[in-house]
Amino acid sequence: MGKNKARDKDSGHAPARSVPAAGGKKNGKVTKIGKAEYLEKLAALELELNDVARWLQHTGRRLVVLVEGRDTAGKGGVISAIAGSLNPRTTRSVALPKPTDREKTQWYFQRYVQHLPAAGEIVLFDRSWYNRAGVERVMGYCSEAETAAFLKAAPVFEQMLVDDGILLFKCWLTVDQARQEERIAERLADPLKRWKLSPIDLQAREKYADYGHARDRMLKATHTATAPWTLVDFNDQRRGRLALIRHLLDHIPDTTVPETPVDFPPLGRAPLKERLRPPFTPL
Repeated sequence: MGKNKARDKDSGHAPARSVPAAGGKKNGKVTKIGKAEYLEKLAALELELNDVARWLQHTGRRLVVLVEGRDTAGKGGVISAIAGSLNPRTTRSVALPKPTDREKTQWYFQRYVQHLPAAGEIVLFDRSWYNRAGVERVMGYCSEAETAAFLKAAPVFEQMLVDDGILLFKCWLTVDQARQEERIAERLADPLKRWKLSPIDLQAREKYADYGHARDRMLKATHTATAPWTLVDFNDQRRGRLALIRHLLDHIPDTTVPETPVDFPPLGRAPLKERLRPPFTPL
C-alpha cells in the first residue's frame, strides 16, 4: 500500500503512514466511485475478510481495529463494511457512550479493556481510548495534565496488548471541512440519519483546526513501530472503505486455512411443511 506522507490541509507534520484513496483521480482530485463498482470490489474483499476470520478461529489469534477520525468521516460505515459479512458471534463493534460517574474514577483504559477480544475474535472500536486526545481535549472535558498523562501512557498500554499477541491496527480517517459540512447538512435533512448528529458534533464545526492540532500531537506521541497509525483519505467514503480494508488484509499474516468440508447428503424424503395449530398463524 502507499506509504507517502499525506496530511489534512490544516496539519503540520504527519509521521504516520498514509493510505490514499483507492484510485479514481481526475485533475489531482479523488473522484467518487459508483455504487455498482464499489459493491463489486467490496464483495472480493469480503471473501478475504472471511479467510481472516477463519484463520483467527484456527490459530486463536485476536484482532483489534481502532477507527478514529473527525465527525462524519465515516467511522461507522467502514466498520459496517468490515463486519457485514462476518460471524457476529466472533466479530463485535464497540461504540461506548460517555463514561458514567463511576467510570470517571477508574483507570482511564479500564472500561475499554473489558471489550478486548478473546481467542479467535475481532473487535472494531468506533472511537476508542483516543477520545482523550481528541474530543475530550478539544471540547474541554479533560485537563491538559490528563491529556499529557494519556499520551505518555497510551504507547505503553498498546505495547502490552501487542506483546500479549493482539493484532492491533489504528486507523485515522481524514476528511476536508467542505466535505464534512456537506455530510452534516445531509444528516440534518434526512430524518433517518439525524440521530448521528449531537450538539457536540455541531459545536465541533467551529473547532476543525483545533481538532487537527490535537490529532497531530496525538500522532507524534503515539505512532510507534509496534502500534503505528494509518491515515486513510475518506473524502470519498466508498473509496476510503476499500482502501482501509485492503490495507488491513495486506498487513495481517498469511491467513490460508483450508476449509473444513461439509457433508450435505440428500434429505432422503420429501421436504416437510410447517404445520401450525390455531390460533397460531404466520403473518
